[in-house]
Amino acid sequence: MRTTPAPGSLPSALQYDDADTPCDVVDALVLADFVTGRHPWSRTVRLSRVRPEATLTPADGRLVRTAIEHRQRSRLLAGDGWTARVVTWKGRGAEVTVTAVTDEVGQAALDRIVDGAAEPEDPDAGRIGFWHQNPRRGAQRDLRSIAAPPWSAIRHNYAAAARTALDGLMAATPETVSGRLVLLHGAPGTGKTTALRALSRQWRDWCQVDTVLDPDVLFADAAYLSEVAVGEEDDGESGRGRRWRLLILEDCDELIRGEAKQAAGQALSRLLNLTDGLLGQGRDVLVAITTNEDLSRLHPAVVRPGRCLARIEVGPLSHQEATGWLGGLAGVPSQGATLAELYALRAGATPVAAAPVEIGGYL
Repeated sequence: MRTTPAPGSLPSALQYDDADTPCDVVDALVLADFVTGRHPWSRTVRLSRVRPEATLTPADGRLVRTAIEHRQRSRLLAGDGWTARVVTWKGRGAEVTVTAVTDEVGQAALDRIVDGAAEPEDPDAGRIGFWHQNPRRGAQRDLRSIAAPPWSAIRHNYAAAARTALDGLMAATPETVSGRLVLLHGAPGTGKTTALRALSRQWRDWCQVDTVLDPDVLFADAAYLSEVAVGEEDDGESGRGRRWRLLILEDCDELIRGEAKQAAGQALSRLLNLTDGLLGQGRDVLVAITTNEDLSRLHPAVVRPGRCLARIEVGPLSHQEATGWLGGLAGVPSQGATLAELYALRAGATPVAAAPVEIGGYL
C-alpha cells in the first residue's frame, strides 16, 4: 500500500510478509497519515489500569480495523481530522496513540477517548514499571499496580539489625541520598522483595520505582541500558517535575560476585557507571540489588564505601524473635527461622531441615 505524500512531507509504503500479524498492520496504518504529513501532530498515552466498562471509543469515532491476538486487542479508529490506535492488554492496561491535523484537534480527540477510562489508584498500592527488551519493539516498560504494604505494618517481620537499617532507608529523602546503590543480601525467604515493595510506597512522592526483568540483557546491551537509564515518566506524573528513579535488579548474583569482572565483561563496569558515573548522576538514578550471596563474596567495587546508600543483611529472625512473631507457638528451630519458614509454621506446615553438607561433598 502506497500513499501520496503531502507537499514537503515523506512518502509512505506499507510492506508486510508472513512474519507480520494483523496487530502489526494496525500499528503501521496509524503511522501512515503522520509519515505523509497529513497529520503532523501525534501523542501517545498509557493507562496502567482501565475500567472494565470503558470502551475507549468516542462518540464521533468510527472503527476501521480490529485485530485480536492472545492477550492483545488493537483497534484503528478514525474521526474528523484524526486517527487513533487503541491497544488493550488483558490485565495490563491500554495504550492510545492519536495523530491529527492540528494539536487542538488531536488533543481533543485523545481526551474524548481516555475520558473516565482509567481506574482510580488504590492508595494502598504501589506503582512499579517493569522493563524488558522486546525483540520487535526494543526497550519496553509496562506500568503496573502492586500490593505495597506500609513499612510500619511489616517492621516486625525483620530481625532487629535489619529492621533498624531498613528504618533508615525508608526515611531517606533526595536531600539525604549519599550513595546510589541499595544492596539487600541474605538467605532466600527473608523478605528482601517485600521490603522493596514497602520502599516503593514509602518513596512514591519523590521517586519512581522500576524493576528490570532481564538484567543480564540490560548490561549486555548499551542501547537498552541507555533507554532504561533515561527512563520514562509515570503517566500523570509530569506535573511533579523531575523525580528520582529507583531501578530494582533481583537476584543478580552473577553480576556482582568477586569474579564478575572476568565472567561478565562490561556488565559490571556498566553497573558501576550507572550507580557512580555520568550515566547515573545525570539522571538521579538509584539501583537496588537483591542477592543471596554473602557480602564477603561480592566484588569489592560494589561494596566500597561511598557507593552504597544502604547495605543491609536481611537474615533470619533469632529464636527469640521468631517465637515472639509466632505468638509463643512451639516449633521454631533453635537457630531461628526465615520469614518464609515462619509463615509455613503458622500455617501448620512442618519445617524442612537442611541436610548438613560434608566437606568434600557435592555442593
